[in-house]
Amino acid sequence: MRASSPPSRREPHNPAAADDGDEFRFCTTCAFSQACLSQGYAKPDLTAFQALIDHVGPFKPGEYIFREGDAFNAIAAVRGGTVKTFITDVAGNEQVLGFHLPGEVIGLNAIHPERYPCNAIALDTVTLCRFSFHQLSLLAARVPNLQQQLFKLLSLDIGKASLLVGDHSADERLAAFMVLLSQRYAARGFSATRFTLTMARADIANYLRLAPETVSRILKRFRSERVIEVRQRDVQLLDPGRLEALARPVLRMI
Repeated sequence: MRASSPPSRREPHNPAAADDGDEFRFCTTCAFSQACLSQGYAKPDLTAFQALIDHVGPFKPGEYIFREGDAFNAIAAVRGGTVKTFITDVAGNEQVLGFHLPGEVIGLNAIHPERYPCNAIALDTVTLCRFSFHQLSLLAARVPNLQQQLFKLLSLDIGKASLLVGDHSADERLAAFMVLLSQRYAARGFSATRFTLTMARADIANYLRLAPETVSRILKRFRSERVIEVRQRDVQLLDPGRLEALARPVLRMI
């Protein structure tokens, strides 16, 4: 992270640059650290399980992590970077399903079919903690709160889908997307008001089921109304309260 400067010029936090912790502390983007700590297990207590975790990557931008139809063999927690999940229809059109930030898990939707139901690619430089679901189940027997954490992660994935359903306006959908990004970054120790959009605007539009021109028009209007500041992909939330009010019809369903 760069040295601080005046507020209007501060650099946004980079979700690819996370604290990996050390032999005593969990990394700041660990998806399961709270579940372990709440049961009284510090990082040294879980040394045996840590030996079973594969630290994989880096994946380069555009590189596949898994493809639709691949056999399910592991879930993975994002350590750094952003992962996009999507499907492709018979005509070759892409449908974006989600964006996964540091501390979030990919592959949970493959547990039941035992095959990955979508594709996952790196949007920037991505590193992962990957482990087999069987190994995770063994750890859950040792750390009871871990199973609850898995249910919570599954619930969050379901909740995010409410961005795509319901009779919500384009303004409400985009505001909800920004508010959720803010909350997700804040939950992992990054800035809640300054961040980088690691996904392209066309991907955001695809995810929200909006036209790219609509997203660009709304962002331009939000900027002119001093709700946000946008410089290329760097975003600053100038009026989070206004965004939250716009997003409320969507977020109340999550």
